[in-house]
Formats: sequence, C-alpha cells, structure tokens
Amino acid sequence: MFMKETREFLESLGYPGGDCYDLPTSAKRFPDGAQYRVEIPSVEGPRALEAVLDEADRLGITIHRVSQGSGIMLLTDEEISDMCEMCASRGIELSLFVGPRGTWDISALPLTPSGKAAGLRHEGMDQLVYAIEDLKRAAQLGVRGALVADEGLLLLTKEMKHRGILPQNFVIKVSVQMMASNPVSIKLMEQLGADTYNVPTALTLPKLAAIRQTVNLPLDVYVEVPDGFGGFIRHYEIPEIIRILAPVYIKFGLRNHPDVYPSGKHLESVNIELCRERVRRAALGMRIVEQYYPEAVTSKLGAEGLGVPVTGVQNAKV
Repeated sequence: MFMKETREFLESLGYPGGDCYDLPTSAKRFPDGAQYRVEIPSVEGPRALEAVLDEADRLGITIHRVSQGSGIMLLTDEEISDMCEMCASRGIELSLFVGPRGTWDISALPLTPSGKAAGLRHEGMDQLVYAIEDLKRAAQLGVRGALVADEGLLLLTKEMKHRGILPQNFVIKVSVQMMASNPVSIKLMEQLGADTYNVPTALTLPKLAAIRQTVNLPLDVYVEVPDGFGGFIRHYEIPEIIRILAPVYIKFGLRNHPDVYPSGKHLESVNIELCRERVRRAALGMRIVEQYYPEAVTSKLGAEGLGVPVTGVQNAKV
C-alpha cells in the first residue's frame, strides 16, 4: 500500500505497480507453444560450433540457439557459410554479433571506469554504417539472426526489415550489454524492434516476473554467467525461470574462463574446450528441469521463430 498513487499511475499505463513478489506463472509461449529453448553463447567459429554439436549429441541434449560474440566482421565468408550449413542441417538458430562496436573502436571512452555504459554502442554515423554493412553481409551469406547492443542500430534494423534490406524472419537479439533493467525500458526495446532480449544477469525473480508481465518478446536469461557479468550460477532457479518467464531462452555461459574476445585461430583450442564445458553445464541444467519441472515444454529443432540460417544464398538478394 506504500506509494499507492504512484503505483496506480504505473498500472494505468499498463505496467506492474512494483516487482512481482507473487511470481505469477506466465501464460505466454513461443509460436510453437513451447515455454523454453536452450542457448549456448560464445561459440566463436565453425570448429567451436562442431564441438558444441558433438558434445550435445554425446550428452543427449537439444540446443536451439548458438550465439557468437567476436563479431561478423572477424569471420571469413567461408567460416560464416560453414556455420550456416551446420546450423541449417539441424534446425538450430545461429546468432552472430554485429562487429563494429564501441570497445573495438578508437575511442577510449568505453574502456574507462565511468564510460563503460557506452560499451558496445556505436559512436557516430560511420559506425552505424559499418554495422549495417555487417548485418547485410551476414544476411547475404544466409545468417538469419544477429546480436545488437545499440538502441539506434536496433531501430534501424526495424526499418531495414520494413524496406527489405533484411529478411522479415531475421531475428534481432539484444545483447546483455544493453543493460535495460526494468519493464518500462525493456518494453521500449521491444517497440524499437527487438525480437528477443537478454536481461541483465543479476535480476531477482520478482524483478524478472515484472518484466514478463509487461513484454511479450522472448527473454534470454543467463543461468550461468561469465565472470565479467557476475559469475552467478543459478541452475536451481531454472524451473522457476521457465515457469515465470516463458517464452525464455535458458542461456549457459561459463564461470571462471579466460577472456577470448575478440577470438581467432590463436585461441581456437581454448574456445573448443570452453564450448564443450558450456554444453556439459547445459546438460546439468536440463537434469534439474527433468527432475523438478518435467512437464515444461521445450521447442523442437527448426521450430517457428528460430533464426535458422538458409544455405546457398551467397551474393543473392536478401
């Protein structure tokens, strides 16, 4: 009852009047009726992707999405095409990060203690031009999903789809480094064109539940978090995360691993082992789902809404 007028004001706008401590069950679903999907991040190139797929087969788990962090521009055409072929053959979404970003640019601001909020945003119009070119190249090679971390670029991707520069089924995944952390801010991301949104890693279940009450887009939730984002391991919360936040991507990062961004051949052997361990962690997380929430519904590979690559389209019109 505290601050009643303010809470009623927020509710009149369609937002929760506070965090949802009652943890309501989400009735929202993926287009195929599923509650959750599984994502393996930081899959830095085709050899790392091979390791993910081999380990998933060995452990008997389903991976719906793999994402990459170093950037489209740091992969060759052949590497991108190889990754597209592997994912398309299994019905797995491939999501590559936009290459140009603040931390790769010549400005020191994103590297300073006070400027870290600038992070992966794009300084100036030229950086946006480069980012659009990166997205166009990926789409021409068959990619149908990418990560962005800049509100301006996010809005431009919406316009690119409208004008046919990007395919309508190209999945725009907003990076965890965007850091919008409340229902109102994340609703804005949805309105700007986000197809899925990676929430900050340290949000409590009531805070996450309030976000789900406000937005309809799938949420991406780290249940094991790289050290740079907190290093949390939330495996026992996975059943509740699925119940409260559906539709949700359960995302298995890895604590206590070296920084491999930007990646390349010099780090390939390390990347392969890191990817194998991420899949092992995913198997541990899925065991908890099987034990505590066996009725939870997951998607089949190739399900509607997954940004599964297409093949044989190099240099073709998108």
